[in-house]
Parts: sequence; structure tokens; C-alpha cells
Amino acid sequence: MKKLDYEKLNRFIASDVIKPFYEIRVDRLESAKLASISKRKNPYLFKAKNVETAGDLAKSILDAFLSSQEETIFGDLMENLAIRVCHEVFDGIKAEEGKYRSVDLIFKRENKTYIVGIKSGPNWGNADQINTMRKNLRLAKKIIRLETKISSVVSVNGCIYGRENKPHKVNKNPELSYYKICGQSFWELISGDDQLYKKIIQPLDKEAKKETRFSGNYM
Repeated sequence: MKKLDYEKLNRFIASDVIKPFYEIRVDRLESAKLASISKRKNPYLFKAKNVETAGDLAKSILDAFLSSQEETIFGDLMENLAIRVCHEVFDGIKAEEGKYRSVDLIFKRENKTYIVGIKSGPNWGNADQINTMRKNLRLAKKIIRLETKISSVVSVNGCIYGRENKPHKVNKNPELSYYKICGQSFWELISGDDQLYKKIIQPLDKEAKKETRFSGNYM
């Protein structure tokens, strides 16, 4: 376990989380066509919200368009941050695409290998999606055991924010059991620092203020 360089981490947050977040939002807004977007929105909802003028309608449509994508955009960037943190501390690596499904991060800690599927928050999927994740994690464990001869492999559904009161999700087939670890516990797992979830808020806030200082209404 290595010590995390927080100055380096803050620079990464500025350059690889906040900056691209706003750039992607602007790019998508500039490429958006109001007529095309409006066809996919519920007209009854706008009426129920008492949207009366053309300006209010356009703003509501664009707000809805951006907000529907923000969770995914920011979630992907925060996933990259989590992988970066784990790489610095535990030499964690991003899971190879195509080889491991439902797995984003692989690392070793205290003689255990962790395979982690990262999600933004705890309420991310329905029963079918969760069952698919279980099976994919089981397959990933099998591949790692065959290739490395490591027997102690722990499956984790890691959530960037939120809480989970019963993290151990037990299945009658032990290979389908996994841990759902959220928020503070997730950041501690991948960094060894139980205060990291707080420490990343300050640079996020600082860099976001820099971006919005020079932005328009939709930045």
C-alpha cells in the first residue's frame, strides 16, 4: 500500500473530471437540435409543470436533455478517478474490456484480489441486471483463478455515493455472492483512507466554480 499524493490527485480532478465534464456538456448542447429533442419528451409533463412561453419550453427541454445525461457523463469520469486512486495506492488496474464484463477495476489488498464493478449510486439496476452482474462477476473470478492461481477473489459492486446497510449479498451459490459497498466505504476500500470521500469534495467544488465563473446558463 502506497501513500496517496493529494496534490497530484487534485490536479487530476481538475484536468480529468471537472474540465471534461463541462466540455462534454457544451459539445452535446451545441450538437443538440431542439426539434429532435422535443419529439422524445413528454408534452403532458411540460403542461403539468405549467410551461407557458416558448422560452420557458425551450429552456425546460434543454434542461431535461442535459440532466438526463449528466449522471452518466459524471459517473464515467468519477469511475476514472476511482481507478486512478486505486492505481496510485494498490497498483489497481482498469479491467480489460471484452475480457471481463461488469468489472471495471481489479486490485490486490491484504492478500485478497478484488474485482469491482463501479456504479454511480446504489439504485442502478433491476433484478435482471443485477443477476447478469452476478454471473459476470462469477465468470471473472473463474478467469482470474485460472490465470493467476489466486484463490481469494472478492466480488464487489462499488458505488461512488450512497449507503448500503447490508453489504454482503449472499446467494445459495457462494460464487454468485458479492459485496455492495457504497460511498465512504467504497472510497476507503480502494484507497485505504476513510476520509477520502470528503477530501475529494473540496477540489471538485473549487474547480467547478472556476468553470462556471466563465460559463453561460447551460454550463
